[in-house]
Amino acid sequence: MNLVLASTSAYRRMLLERLQLPFSTDRPETDETPLPGELPAATAERLAAEKARAVAARWPDALIIGSDQVACLGNEIFGKPGTEERAIVQLQRMRGQTVTFHTALAVLNTRSGRLQVEGVPTQVRFRSLSDDEIRRYVSKERPLDCAGSAKSEGLGIALLEAMPGDDPTALIGLPLIALARMLRAEGLELP
Repeated sequence: MNLVLASTSAYRRMLLERLQLPFSTDRPETDETPLPGELPAATAERLAAEKARAVAARWPDALIIGSDQVACLGNEIFGKPGTEERAIVQLQRMRGQTVTFHTALAVLNTRSGRLQVEGVPTQVRFRSLSDDEIRRYVSKERPLDCAGSAKSEGLGIALLEAMPGDDPTALIGLPLIALARMLRAEGLELP
């Protein structure tokens, strides 16, 4: 049975490599727009499942991994900024605040049709950052492809005061503790 990561994210690929299992990657074509009235955790879980399903037809005998992340402060959602200007605005809004990063994981067994979905939230408390600190960070790290504009696996860790959570890899985008549990439930042997 093949193991497939339904993502082209370098961050997710690097995380999955930690499990030392052979895998392929495939690009899911999914619309990441939240549905009207959809809560951030539900958006992340729906998109993780949709990403796994989006590549399923190309992998008839596989365990397909989909993942998605939505960052929010109250009802305000922070997606991938795409530009330096938007990254700066996001970080200015989040400074001194606790932001929830909802990371969802889906594992689809295309042989049996079984779909497992799990959300792994992480509370991230940002330091009270100055505008200069934010600009320097964005210029050096260029976190334009990260929900919430903060790469905790890089220089972004300096923006944070704390990030309590059940799985430190969830904040980077692929919760490996939950993934290992889900893969074992599908009969995959892990160390």
